[in-house]
Amino acid sequence: MTIISMFYGIIIRIYTLDNKHHYIPHIHAKYAEFEASINIKKDEMLVENLPKQQLRLVQAWIELHKEELLAN
Repeated sequence: MTIISMFYGIIIRIYTLDNKHHYIPHIHAKYAEFEASINIKKDEMLVENLPKQQLRLVQAWIELHKEELLAN
């Protein structure tokens, strides 16, 4: 698991071997005890468990870095 960003207490990770969400380009966002998996291409939640404010921050971050994320 690689940490690719940290902001406002949110940690963004990319797992290179994730058997839960095969072949879907996604990131994992963790905030305190909350965690979410988000599809990068469709901006859809695979696993949703973040407070709304932090979720909005993560979604905005994805939009800013979408090309870089898809390249990875």
